[in-house]
Amino acid sequence: MANVILIGCMGCGKSSVAVKLSYRLKQSMTDTDRWIEKKQGKTIAEIFEQDGEEAFRQMETEALKYLKETAKNQVISVGGGMPVREENRALMKEIGKVVYLRATAETLYERVREDGARPLLQCENPLERIRNLLEERRDAYESAADVIIDVDGKNFGQILYEIDGALRPGQRQGAGYHGHSADGGPAGRAGARPEGRPFGTGRELNGAGRPDAEEAAEPAEGAGALAQTAGCAADGADAAAGNMGAGEGRTGGKRLKKLLVINGPNLNFLGIREKAVYGTKDYNDLLDMIARKAVACRIHIEVFQSNHEGAIIDRIQQAYFDGTEGLIINPGAYTHYSYAIFDALNSVGMPKVEVHISNIMEREAFRRVSVTAPACDKQIYGHGLEGYLEAVDFIMAGGPGQE
Repeated sequence: MANVILIGCMGCGKSSVAVKLSYRLKQSMTDTDRWIEKKQGKTIAEIFEQDGEEAFRQMETEALKYLKETAKNQVISVGGGMPVREENRALMKEIGKVVYLRATAETLYERVREDGARPLLQCENPLERIRNLLEERRDAYESAADVIIDVDGKNFGQILYEIDGALRPGQRQGAGYHGHSADGGPAGRAGARPEGRPFGTGRELNGAGRPDAEEAAEPAEGAGALAQTAGCAADGADAAAGNMGAGEGRTGGKRLKKLLVINGPNLNFLGIREKAVYGTKDYNDLLDMIARKAVACRIHIEVFQSNHEGAIIDRIQQAYFDGTEGLIINPGAYTHYSYAIFDALNSVGMPKVEVHISNIMEREAFRRVSVTAPACDKQIYGHGLEGYLEAVDFIMAGGPGQE
């Protein structure tokens, strides 16, 4: 895929999304602010103080000129003021596809109000300053953008899914994609905005989650412990209408809205490790498949992956407090010996399904024993990636006692 450039006002999540998008697209990542700091040998705040804003804006232009000549298959996060210059907008169009992460002033303020390193927010009323910046830059952002993604109330997984859908629309047709293209129509397709719907409102698919809140839930061990989220939240109790049977999606008469999928060690190496056993589809294929299922069922599904036992236990325990209503777990090799994960699973009272891509009962002797299975209500082994979808269906249909 060609270069992808993320633009937007401070606090919209550009840097964090860029890191995760680069992982998803298997591309390298550049942050122009960090590039400038490294080249100048001082922080952005120091550049503003010592050289002035105009000098910094010229440095941004020089960074784009450099990237125009050197960037290949990169995800590029640029400073909030970068698109203001017409020259910069033209350069970005030459470098790659421009994605505008749009947020309200209130959302941006909540994310950056404690950050004392923002030179433009050193004022008496930062919220009003952000409102003014958004108004001043709105036309520049929208004219620069090939794709506009509204990020208010959405977690990382939904934002990544929408960006991917906009950049590769042919792979998302009919998949419940909810982003916008820069012209106001569905992302990846030309068209006028829907009647009765103001341009740019987006759809708040996850009213509880913020990108920075999701970031805090990640383990700190690095890429191997990367947490990813996927899917969407239901719009309300009637969200299942026309999509499920009368008994589906309910447990004890209550509409299910939030499921958690946990993947253990080496699952992030799908498509790389033992292809004869696990197939050729990679981890992003699994995330996409689960995201499509979430959209189809109109629920929120978070997908968490870690190579670390403690991080998995922490996430299971967190599920007890965060409103998770069903849990699907592929503990990987921990299946066969982690009584600590068994104890954690046994501690949370919700429907639980253990999934394995291969049939562990037909493999090596040590793999035929699952110490975590007794803590779960169902086991699905050997059904490939589709086993995850079967697990979602089991929980949505009522969990234990449905069969």
